Parts: sequence; C-alpha cells; structure tokens
Amino acid sequence: MDPIKVRPEGGDRYRIAIRGHEVTVDQPVDDGGTDAGPTPTELFVAGLASCIAFYGGRYLRRHGISERGFEVDAAFAFADRPARVGGIELAVRLPQGFRPGRRSAFLAVLEHCTVHNSIVSTPLIQIALDAGDRAA
Repeated sequence: MDPIKVRPEGGDRYRIAIRGHEVTVDQPVDDGGTDAGPTPTELFVAGLASCIAFYGGRYLRRHGISERGFEVDAAFAFADRPARVGGIELAVRLPQGFRPGRRSAFLAVLEHCTVHNSIVSTPLIQIALDAGDRAA
C-alpha cells in the first residue's frame, strides 16, 4: 500500500495525501484552529461509519436490495483519560422494503467491516522518530 503522508499547513491544519487524494484536517475555531476541515477524531469516527456503509452497500447490492433510504449516522463522545473516543453510536437506517428476516445477517456483515475489526482487535501501532535531515 502507498504510504499516507501528513504535512503541516500552519497552525492546527494538516494536509493528508492518500493515493492521489487530499484531505485537510483542522481544529474548530473554539479549539484554536481555523475549522478548515474535520478533526482527526471526526475522521476516525467517519472512517468507521463509512466502512459500515460500504459493507452494508455491498451486502444490499449482492442480494439485489435497493439502497434507497439506507444511511449510517455516527455520534461519539470523548473519555476523560487517556484522551480518546470513549463511545461511538452508529445508527443504520435500513433501506425501504428491507425484510426483517435479513436483519441479523446484515448486522453480522456490518460488524465485520475492516475498520470495526481494527478497533475491536487492536492493531499493533509503532511510532518511529526520524531525524528529519532528509530533503523534503
């Protein structure tokens, strides 16, 4: 996989480059940023919600079920210490005409999205410091 690169743009704003795409993250004005984009934490939660939506959409298409009305809403709350997301609530709106008999299978698919699995089975995270003396 291509590396994801994050570069400062001034203040609390950073540009994230991902496979030719760019995303800006920042902090709200009330927290000292310029609100030029979502916060990294919001992107984290959005990553989970969009992964759930992706897996759900694949399930629906595979079973010939219309996606009309299907959506995922996410809300989160912070925990005290250490600084982290303490809880995430995902509300999945089922598409119109979704049969009740498919609910448990659909939920099982949603609960196995890659981001959900990565949160439930905590990945090994290594942070390596670089001297930074190479050309930019």
